[in-house]
Amino acid sequence: MTRPTARVLTLLELLQSGGVRNVAELADRLDVDERTVRRYVQHLIDLDVPVESVRGRYGGYRLASGYRMPPLMLSDDEALAVLLGLVAGQRAGLMTSTGSASETAAAKVRRVLPARLGRRLGAVLDSLSFTAGPGASSTPESTVLLPIADAVRHHRPVSIRYAAADGRRSERTLHPYGLVAHAGKWYVTGSDPAIGEDRTFRLDRIAEARILPGSFVPPAGIDPAQRVLSGLATAPYRHEVTLRIQGTAEQIRARLPAGLATLEELPSANGADASAGPWFRVELRVERLDWLPGELAALDRPFVIDRPDELRARVAALADRLADSARRPGDGGSQVQPTDTLD
Repeated sequence: MTRPTARVLTLLELLQSGGVRNVAELADRLDVDERTVRRYVQHLIDLDVPVESVRGRYGGYRLASGYRMPPLMLSDDEALAVLLGLVAGQRAGLMTSTGSASETAAAKVRRVLPARLGRRLGAVLDSLSFTAGPGASSTPESTVLLPIADAVRHHRPVSIRYAAADGRRSERTLHPYGLVAHAGKWYVTGSDPAIGEDRTFRLDRIAEARILPGSFVPPAGIDPAQRVLSGLATAPYRHEVTLRIQGTAEQIRARLPAGLATLEELPSANGADASAGPWFRVELRVERLDWLPGELAALDRPFVIDRPDELRARVAALADRLADSARRPGDGGSQVQPTDTLD
């Protein structure tokens, strides 16, 4: 598509957004002069697009009322954003009252897409998992997401250029199992054949993804979302925390979700009071401990700190502060009135 043609189509999109657009604004958006804008408007009129000229101080151009849009034209990134937004809303439970409408909207978008792009976006949707809660906050680069999705669907190895959190850069081969959207971030999980271990990578740290020749056989019954959550919960951090908490898994997960902590139900001890629920071993790896005493207090369940000692000290300090605040006498909401010193 030539640049003038692309700008004419961009002009049409701007006018279709509604309202009157003045010539100066359009010239700035299209990066052309005002004379060229008028020429582009004439191109649209020649194509039977009813562009109206509005005179006056707030004049400019607008589309005639009731004009219907031409066939849908979306770039790869735009189509990906639309479909993922619809799917994320469905899977996150944000469209329960209009679920059928979102499904039919997604189907209409896919029908008007070129076959090549439709197949690639289908690969993304088929390989994508969402963890519980809202979907991802932003869509990764299509130049990274689309080839990885193709590799997941067809069990092909992929080469990625990756920048770790500490800035180290590397190029490695991955056998991808699936894509996962979790807590506003996108991840790909799979096996690194060079070291024979499963790895998880953030898509926003991948600079390039390239499908390689060959194929691989993924493990049976693979759950990419669970692997990402387990990987995040067991990643190396500054502090390793081990707790024992009494209660149900649902009660514990309300404050310590799966991406943060691992749970293991402990066998019941003889004579132990099970009326408050079973005991769980809870393990976390965190960079800071200052937030954890408050979460344990809000959990309001019996717990024992196995390690580290620093956390035990922080919890005791919080308990002292709360007890001190509770012992302070209140004034009942009354205020001391100033003494009248006038004779």
